[in-house]
Amino acid sequence: MSVRELVILGTASQVPTRHRNHNGYFLRWDGEGILFDPGEGTQRQMLRAGVAAHDLNRICVTHFHGDHSLGLAGVIQRINLDRVPHEITAHYPRSGRRFFDRLRHATAYRETVALAEAPVDKDGDLAVTPAYTLDARRLSHPVESYGYRLTEPDGRRMLPDRLAAHGIKGPDVGRIQREGVLNGVSLDDVSEIRRGQRFAFVMDTRLCDGVHALADGCDMLVIESTFLDEDTDLAVEHGHLTAGQAATVAREAGVRHLVLTHFSQRYTDPDDFERQARAAGFEGELTVAHDLLRIPVPKRL
Repeated sequence: MSVRELVILGTASQVPTRHRNHNGYFLRWDGEGILFDPGEGTQRQMLRAGVAAHDLNRICVTHFHGDHSLGLAGVIQRINLDRVPHEITAHYPRSGRRFFDRLRHATAYRETVALAEAPVDKDGDLAVTPAYTLDARRLSHPVESYGYRLTEPDGRRMLPDRLAAHGIKGPDVGRIQREGVLNGVSLDDVSEIRRGQRFAFVMDTRLCDGVHALADGCDMLVIESTFLDEDTDLAVEHGHLTAGQAATVAREAGVRHLVLTHFSQRYTDPDDFERQARAAGFEGELTVAHDLLRIPVPKRL
């Protein structure tokens, strides 16, 4: 049985707190696992959340500020210590290659695992697999930053009433799916398009075209909301979003499940983020993230 869920490993912004670890997000997508922005302490948070090094297939780093990348050293060494049997691919901004190299080789250890590097330097597709297409979009932050998006290929939903009307049953259902036509009946006559799921991950950024492109039509949007709306000037100055801005993006993009995260330590009441997101008009499912939370990706419509 396929499982698609987001595991929250950390939700703090620049400064961790007693209750919030630095960033870290693990997306389980059927048989693959993608680790986003492993900040300091991610290896321990993975242990607490039941996420093993063997679960990782990709690592996606949005940018090289410490709260999004200092955990790379420990995670990479754990991958090698556990002798993960498959190749793992790391995506990160090409301009930060020197930082990735330093973190990858921060201390002495024995390299036993194939870690492929696929740096990002422009908008577009990074990987195309049978399960998803992974693409990136440039964001607006003081250092080069990219957001990531997974898009599942569209599929087909068979319609029992139409199949019955055309007398198609048993093995013939599989046959028309494979061949596209059966006794003059086309696949379009007995099925409809089932839109593939969409997931986006947007971290440190001001409002920009990339944010809107990543969020468009997403089933789940994980997005930073470092500041509350009363601190919008600070958000713009430091290259971040407010709760209201993030929720407005989600509302305009038709997002089904909005996950707010990356909170400044200046705020103590998480409910304030939900109130401001609702005040911005977002009516879909809303989660104000906390560490070690597991969130299922919404089921297909």
